[in-house]
Amino acid sequence: MPKYWLMKSEPSCFSFDDLKQMPNKTEQWDGVRNYQARNFLRDEIKIGDGVLFYHSNCLEPSIVGLAKVVRDGYPDHTALDPRAKHFDPKSTDDKPLWFMVDVQYLCPLPKPLSRDDLRRHPLFAGMGVLRKGNRLSVQPVLAEEWQAVLAFSELADPL
Repeated sequence: MPKYWLMKSEPSCFSFDDLKQMPNKTEQWDGVRNYQARNFLRDEIKIGDGVLFYHSNCLEPSIVGLAKVVRDGYPDHTALDPRAKHFDPKSTDDKPLWFMVDVQYLCPLPKPLSRDDLRRHPLFAGMGVLRKGNRLSVQPVLAEEWQAVLAFSELADPL
């Protein structure tokens, strides 16, 4: 049975449309530098899990589309490259600190679900993305919340 996740990305850095343009509509989810989010990527997120793609740090932060995990967690090689934006000199080949997964584009939401939309709907009230101070770029989503996003958007489950 799949698990579900919300993954945040700034659209100016990597947008849902960028994911759609990648070969096989698939890209690595790299650059996560928070230990709790890293643990999700390393230990819990698995092939077949669903992803709510969330645009953050923009005019109207919103869930904009659906994706799925197509590769389990593996060491984030960007931590090893001194020229990379997410380089971390404490991470090594023998002891990687940071992990990533690969995600694949599924479909856009017909209408993005903004934070205000989420706050107004009782089924979304408990979502981590709405909790004050929760800045995790990768966070779990309950199956009921995934289903509510699908119902709200009038989409069939693409998984």
